[in-house]
Amino acid sequence: MTRDLRGYGATPPEITWPGGARVAVSLVVNVEEGAELSLLDGDERNESIYEAREEVVGAADPCMTSHFGYGPRRGYWRIAETLATHGVPATFSTCGRAAAATPWLIRDAVARGHEISCHGWRWERHAGMDEATERAVIARTHTMLTEIAGTPPVGWHTRSAATVNTRRLLIEHGGFRYDSDAYDDDLPYIAAGSDAPHVILPYAFDTNDMRFQPGGGFVTGEDFARYCLAAYDRLAWEGRGALLSVGLHLRIIGKPARIHGLELFLDGVAARGGAWFATRAQIAEQWRQLTDA
Repeated sequence: MTRDLRGYGATPPEITWPGGARVAVSLVVNVEEGAELSLLDGDERNESIYEAREEVVGAADPCMTSHFGYGPRRGYWRIAETLATHGVPATFSTCGRAAAATPWLIRDAVARGHEISCHGWRWERHAGMDEATERAVIARTHTMLTEIAGTPPVGWHTRSAATVNTRRLLIEHGGFRYDSDAYDDDLPYIAAGSDAPHVILPYAFDTNDMRFQPGGGFVTGEDFARYCLAAYDRLAWEGRGALLSVGLHLRIIGKPARIHGLELFLDGVAARGGAWFATRAQIAEQWRQLTDA
């Protein structure tokens, strides 16, 4: 694996998105509930990352599983209704085991016109995973989401750390058109060395509701909206065309005190104009056309 620290350099391509939009806005709703590590589900340990950071070791943790349960029980409906009210599509980045646990949620998202993409089988890092295991995880996730969503997913995003093999395995699988295992640009780019154009759509951890977690910087919904709108304003001002990824989670932005932040962001972008709200699959396909890849 080689690092490209130059990227597009001082002269990134001048991009005009559909409708003359200056910024492609990608809302990514992460569906992880039911895929978090839990002794109750036969995993090797319990999940420890949530707003209350406490890991129960050596015993089942109904408290943690209940926290995650808020996402599909309540958070999803607030998010789905907000997206419908504003008429914008999203990419539901979904763990295979989460989809198996909440197939009704996935089918409802598809019926509303959203994209379903892959987020691993369990909600776990792939770092340290051997190649054979990772290949099987990719295939299992793709198969499960195809079965439940009714359409084969074309995108992938690993929780945090991928392996040096992940992108190659996705390309070898043949069902993926893009991945989001990168955080290094505001523009998509084509993976080097792939026969069929494989698009890399960089993701972002700053314009992300994960920052509501302790120490992350967001406290109120207004914090989230102001920060994400600041990113939008800068990208629109630069005027080259760019990608703004906004990460959402059912159990985080779906809370009653936070959902207003998403509403404020969507209202703010609408008032400013110049945005193309699209799924990541749509953005990847448009990038191929724009770059003749």
